[in-house]
Amino acid sequence: MSGPSHVDVLVVGAGPAGVMCANALVRAGVNVRIIDKRPLKVAAGQADGIQPRTIEVLQASQAYGLADRLLSQAAIMVMAAFYNPGPNGIEFIGRVPDVTAPSARYPYEATLHQGEIESLFLDSMRKEGLQVERPIVPISLQMSDDPKEVADPHAYPVKVVLRHLDRDSGDGDDTETVRAKFVVGADGAHSWVRKSLGISMDGEQTAEDFLWGVIDIIPSEKTDFPDTRNKSAIHSVNGSCMIIPREGDKIRVYIQLSDTDAVDPATGRIDLARYGPERLLEVAKTTFKPYTIDAVPDKIDWWTIYQIGQRVASRFTANERVFIAGDACHTHSPKAGQGMNASMNDTHNLAWKLAHVLHGWADISLLKTYESERRKYAQDLIAFDKTFSALFSEKFRVDNEGHNPTHEEFMGAFQSYGNFSSGVGVHYAPSAVTETTHQAAAPNLIIGQRLLPHLLVRAADAREVNIQDLAPSNARFKLFVFPGEQHAPAIAAHLGRPECFFNKHPRDAFEIITVMQGSKNTVNYLELPPVLRPHWTKVLLDDTDVTGTRGGRIHERYGISRSAGAVVVVRPDGYVGTIVPLDQLAALDAYFAGFMLSL
Repeated sequence: MSGPSHVDVLVVGAGPAGVMCANALVRAGVNVRIIDKRPLKVAAGQADGIQPRTIEVLQASQAYGLADRLLSQAAIMVMAAFYNPGPNGIEFIGRVPDVTAPSARYPYEATLHQGEIESLFLDSMRKEGLQVERPIVPISLQMSDDPKEVADPHAYPVKVVLRHLDRDSGDGDDTETVRAKFVVGADGAHSWVRKSLGISMDGEQTAEDFLWGVIDIIPSEKTDFPDTRNKSAIHSVNGSCMIIPREGDKIRVYIQLSDTDAVDPATGRIDLARYGPERLLEVAKTTFKPYTIDAVPDKIDWWTIYQIGQRVASRFTANERVFIAGDACHTHSPKAGQGMNASMNDTHNLAWKLAHVLHGWADISLLKTYESERRKYAQDLIAFDKTFSALFSEKFRVDNEGHNPTHEEFMGAFQSYGNFSSGVGVHYAPSAVTETTHQAAAPNLIIGQRLLPHLLVRAADAREVNIQDLAPSNARFKLFVFPGEQHAPAIAAHLGRPECFFNKHPRDAFEIITVMQGSKNTVNYLELPPVLRPHWTKVLLDDTDVTGTRGGRIHERYGISRSAGAVVVVRPDGYVGTIVPLDQLAALDAYFAGFMLSL
């Protein structure tokens, strides 16, 4: 065993949650290592759906172009089709938009296999000199029992012993010891980190009639089902199916299994040796009648069988030094397309908080908000998933007898959960970083939810800009200043005071963006005080583009008074942290003093 090395953050697991975390940290200037037991990244199958909010997050990534690259390769799901039992098999009911979230910047889902999604982050990390170290597993984890050391953000209270699986273990050179300030366990549903911490998973597996198979195929020429390129929910007397279009010509088919042949009666566990892809296709063919669905021979990329289970970890952290994220702390069914999205957004929430603490910008207590925010979200997700998966898994009645859900009930649930399932409706409760006192200053921009997208123009060159693109995930708070009609000098004067947050806390933690009123044809943005125009790209106009058809009226969209103005504080993860009226600017100082360290 070699001598101990030291690292700020050790990330265990290079799935979507892990690579999201490592990429965000290394781009924020944090010393990070990421390890994984797999010798190679995922080649096929696994998670594949990216929801509208996650596309926004990728767009906001420090490595601009992640969303563009995703969308250039992915299948795009705009519509959802529905089929129900009919007299001769299934029959077409109708189509509706797949995303029912009015504020979504990207009103669709994107699908791409997990390996390619991981590659977005792997390539971004590589530009910063960081690569996943493989194949490595942790074999022991110890937390210091010294409270002072645990409370000191500069200390290394976590000792992890790693084993390199590709080394000869005969002389002990296959292990190394790492001393870490923080550890993030993103190592999947069977998380070694979670088990090492003694954290339980609360919840239950569903009954055997919620047994599902999933298979990735390329439909053959025999396939005459007309909605393979739309998300399709199919209910039949034989059970349910779902089609998810994939990149290229591929589709993913979820197939409800009505028997228990895949379950080992001795253990009660799924035994994949008892089933196979050909048998899954046979079940699907029966469900799809009178339509035909078949696969191109030798084009089955991946398949598996699972039971729906909904569980949430009893806690997400140990002493705010070791954290778990993604499947390590919540599991649910895959049909609502939440798993990978929830996982990546866990570490999107955590990474900036770790960066602030490690840079000495914020008190270590900031890290408590990770569990309070993401565990509440996970519990809400499980409640949603139980309702959605139960509705989807139960057979629809053809007549009025029985107690199974009607098509109207299913459609109602599908559309009413649109804000939640798309991710755009995530709402964090009040905390040190979510202060709601002055919500009335912008009543349509909800504190604790993400910054609403809206098109404006840059004052310097009249280029169209989405306001979300002025809030990249670069570990800095964004202060969007709406100076009203005559308040810019007063705002600048407040920012110049020694007791102002802008001078008491590290200035690198903040960016100021000003949203002016006026016409692109006449405005002179240089009339703003210099502090409100730190760069020519940081001044926007509440005006339309040069065609007069796009953008403008952001004051009305957010509910901000054109005369009174306001300051909107956006957290580094893109969520609104607080809103302050211009006659209450001291509230900004109090907000940042609640969790940031003074110079």
